[in-house]
Amino acid sequence: MGKTEPSWDLYRTFLAVVRDGSFSKAAQRIGVTQPTAGRHIEALETLIGARLFTRLPSGLVPTEAARRLLPHAETMAIAAGALQRASSGETRDESGVVRLTAAELIGQEVLPEILSPFCAKYPGIVLELKLSNRNEDLLRGNADIAVRMVRPTQQALIARRIGEVKLGLFAHRSYINVFGVPKAPADISGHRLIGFDEDQHILRPADGGAPPPSRTQFGFRCDSASMQAAALRAGIGIGSLHVNTARRNPDLVHILEKTFTFTREMWLVMHEDAKATRRIRLLFDHLVKGLTAYVKENS
Repeated sequence: MGKTEPSWDLYRTFLAVVRDGSFSKAAQRIGVTQPTAGRHIEALETLIGARLFTRLPSGLVPTEAARRLLPHAETMAIAAGALQRASSGETRDESGVVRLTAAELIGQEVLPEILSPFCAKYPGIVLELKLSNRNEDLLRGNADIAVRMVRPTQQALIARRIGEVKLGLFAHRSYINVFGVPKAPADISGHRLIGFDEDQHILRPADGGAPPPSRTQFGFRCDSASMQAAALRAGIGIGSLHVNTARRNPDLVHILEKTFTFTREMWLVMHEDAKATRRIRLLFDHLVKGLTAYVKENS
């Protein structure tokens, strides 16, 4: 007889323990008992012939064998999620799960108002929103629909160009009252800039030709775009924000508009096979209308 392959249940428990660092929390996450979670890990360790976790006072820490296994388990999780969404509703039904992914700032600042009427109209459709500044791979089933700020290059995707979104530098009046307004680009160096920590690939030159700032120029660093926006509104420093989002707050002042204006394309993308699934197509069409209206606010 051949070697028995670990089941998805074992891998699912393994992923939960990696994420939560304990059997009790992992069991709660996936809806099993703590003893069951422990048995799953023991069974998986037996099947692969290696120990997966080291018990420390801080919790369960993955071993080197676990770290090697992790990407394969994550791939299985993606496939399992895609299968679950595919089987959650008939292709012609207005029910089931649709997974949407978008950049963090889009997800927090733009999508809630757009998704609200959709949720009211289609109560049988369950929305899953994955916020990430990385471009999730639709071909691997990571999501059904993606809102992207770069033009997609993969084949087998349906891509709709929504338009261009303008970003600018803004500061809250509470910050300006203390530190003043920079009058020229050179004055920026004397101010606290809000920017990214490790995700420097997101930064691009401004439309006016000004180069993107380096990490060392940021006096407040965070890779969460929504946290950057919160810091900006709290008066911590000068940061970037969508122009029409900033316009909604009269206390935000546009800084050096002619020099530091950033224009980015917005695209809506789905796999070409998804157009046959009614719930996915309904959300795609709804997002086209809602995002188009949002982009026009920038003009």
